[in-house]
Amino acid sequence: MVAAVVAMLLASGVPSQADQTDPRLDALFEKLRISEVFSIAHATEQQIWIIWHQPPDIPEVAEIMEDGLQAMRESRLADALTAFDEAVRRAPDFAEAWNKRATIYYLMGDYAASIADVRQTLVLEPRHFGALSGLGLINLKLDRKSDALAAFEAALELHPFLPVRHEIEALREAVAGEKI
Repeated sequence: MVAAVVAMLLASGVPSQADQTDPRLDALFEKLRISEVFSIAHATEQQIWIIWHQPPDIPEVAEIMEDGLQAMRESRLADALTAFDEAVRRAPDFAEAWNKRATIYYLMGDYAASIADVRQTLVLEPRHFGALSGLGLINLKLDRKSDALAAFEAALELHPFLPVRHEIEALREAVAGEKI
């Protein structure tokens, strides 16, 4: 399912390559995928997010990202967008910069730009359950129930404890009702 959603998003022919090359990620994703206990899944998720937030060794990107995150926390969306634009410009292979900018676009109501940045995030890190969940939320806002369902299911395959089960159940019923 994850591969199908990523393939669908990348139908534009953009080659898939991950910038998230930290050797710990593969083992962490496997541990997350097979987790049967919330506390283990949550701790593993936190380790993944820590790695994802580590910017590449490019001057000032860490500071720019922190400025953007602080602006997000303070609901200064225009400032956050400026920071994440700069992070993407300086580190175009840094998936989390794209993901954070996608989040800002979502919060600003620019769903097309958000989807474009989610796509780039997934080019760089196809296992980005946060981006997939975000894609589900965007599709809900756009009343694209089937697309939202596919994104949430793909995210849940990667992270079995994401709080999207309620949305998935409701969307399955809604999509089934649309097909009748």
